[in-house]
Amino acid sequence: MNKLPTIKDIARRLNISVSTVSRALRNAADVNADTKMAVHALAEEINYQPNKLALGLRRQQTNTIGVIVPNLDYVMSTMVKGIDEVALEAGFTVMVCQSNESFGREIVNTRRLTESLVDGLIISVSSETKIFDHFKKVQQKEMPIVMFDRLIPNLPAPGVRIDNEDGGFQATEHLIQQGYKRIAILAGPPNLGISNSRLDGYLAALKKYKIKKDNDLIVHCDFNQDYAFFATEELLSMKKKPDAIFTISDRMAIGAMLSIKKRGLSIPQDIGLVGFNNEPVTNLVTPAISSVEQPSFELGKIAGKMFIETLHHPESMKGVEQVLKPKLVIRASSQRNINVKANKK
Repeated sequence: MNKLPTIKDIARRLNISVSTVSRALRNAADVNADTKMAVHALAEEINYQPNKLALGLRRQQTNTIGVIVPNLDYVMSTMVKGIDEVALEAGFTVMVCQSNESFGREIVNTRRLTESLVDGLIISVSSETKIFDHFKKVQQKEMPIVMFDRLIPNLPAPGVRIDNEDGGFQATEHLIQQGYKRIAILAGPPNLGISNSRLDGYLAALKKYKIKKDNDLIVHCDFNQDYAFFATEELLSMKKKPDAIFTISDRMAIGAMLSIKKRGLSIPQDIGLVGFNNEPVTNLVTPAISSVEQPSFELGKIAGKMFIETLHHPESMKGVEQVLKPKLVIRASSQRNINVKANKK
C-alpha cells in the first residue's frame, strides 16, 4: 500500500521547515507569497490531504456527530437518513450506534462515541432506559445533546418529536367512527414516553365519544411482532372480545394480524386493525393496514439542524422542542363503514 504524503514530504522537497509548510497551508501572514504558492502547488501535485482529525483536535472539533438509536428499523433508518443529509451539507460525518432497546448497550454506545471524539450526540433512547446519568455526564463535558423521536423528561436538551397523543387520538377516533365499540390497544412498554402518549390519545378519543375505559383492553408489550401475536391471542380468548385493535407500531400490527387470521376472523368485518408508522409493509399485506404516518425524514433533518445550531449557539437552544403532526392513512383493515371518507396512500 502506498504511503500517503505528509507535510514532511513537502518540507523535504522544498528544503524548508515543517512548521513553515504548516503555516503556509493555513495561509499564515508570516509566510511570504512565493513560499505559499510553492507549498500549495506541491501539495496539489502529490495529492496531500490534511489529517482532519488532527486539525479538529487543534480546534477542539472533529466534525463528527454520534447518533444513538434503539434500532435501525424502517422508521429509525429514515430518520437517520434525514440527520445524515443535514450533516453532509454542513461538512459533518455521522457515526451511528444502535442500542437494540438495551439500556446497558446504550451506556456502552454513549461511552464509546464520546471516547471517539465526536462533537456531540443525537439520541433516541432505548425502551429499557429509566435513568439518564450517562447522558448527564456527556452534558457535563459541555458536549451538545439533541433528542429525537423519544425525548427525555427533565433533561435540558433540545429535541424534536411527533405529536404522539394526536396520532393515538386519530387512530382511535377513526375506529369509533367506523362503528367499532370494544377497541383494544397494544400500548408498548409502560416506561416509554411515546407509548404513554399514544395511549393518552387513545383514552382521549374514548372519552370524547363517551366510551368507558376497559383496562382489560389495554395491553403493554414490547415493539415486537411475536409479543404482539401472543398479546392478541390473549385478547381474542376473552369472553368479551375486542372488535378492533390499535397497535402503536406496524410491527405489532403484523403480529396482531397473524393472530386474527389464525383464528379465522375477517378483517375488517369481524375486527378492525390500525397500526402506527405507515411502514411499506402495511400496503403489501392483505388487507392493507391503516396506519398513522409520521414525517420521519423531516424529523431527522430537524434533529440534524438542531444539533448544528446547538453546537454553535448552545444558550439559545436550551429547552427548544419542535413537535410535528402525524397523519392517519386509512386502508382496508379498518374500513367497515364505507360511508366514511378514506385518506388513502
